[in-house]
Amino acid sequence: MLIRVIVKVLGGVWKLRNKIRATKVNSLRKIYAFLYTYALQCRGSWISLSAIFNGEPCFPHGIYGVFISGGVVMGMNSVIFQHVTIGSNTLIDSKGLGSPIIGDNCYIGAGAKIIGNIKIGNNVRVGANTAVYQDVPDNCVVTCGTQRIVSKDKPLNNKFYHTYRGVWEFFDNGSWYKVQ
Repeated sequence: MLIRVIVKVLGGVWKLRNKIRATKVNSLRKIYAFLYTYALQCRGSWISLSAIFNGEPCFPHGIYGVFISGGVVMGMNSVIFQHVTIGSNTLIDSKGLGSPIIGDNCYIGAGAKIIGNIKIGNNVRVGANTAVYQDVPDNCVVTCGTQRIVSKDKPLNNKFYHTYRGVWEFFDNGSWYKVQ
């Protein structure tokens, strides 16, 4: 609770980000970075300090679930809704290796994903829950594709599986069970 008050007194998450980038005193930078990281983690978010913003973006519903990776370049007057991912593609054998460059006056709807070395033009709207992985020219709207339903002949196993200490387990009705 005290840390949240300190972040607010320092001007909030965005001002704190700017203080980290501007501060030359290493110990002060570390304190600011701790507060910045804590404030973002409380919101389930991450905005890399190496992302470049040409102006402060508008977060209409706050910085909740927002992920912006390093190397991203954002233009001025962007609007970013909750649960947006603007991420780098780090797969070495991928054609889309790199980070997005997003133009001025872009409106990015809730849950949108913008991934890889692509360019989004100026005055672009990205619809809610849209995945963008190709360049978009200026003055465009990008939306999701048509819903596709694939029928199966038998019930699907939708349990969550993972390995824990080298043993496969699955989650069922509140408990973890080892795979037999």
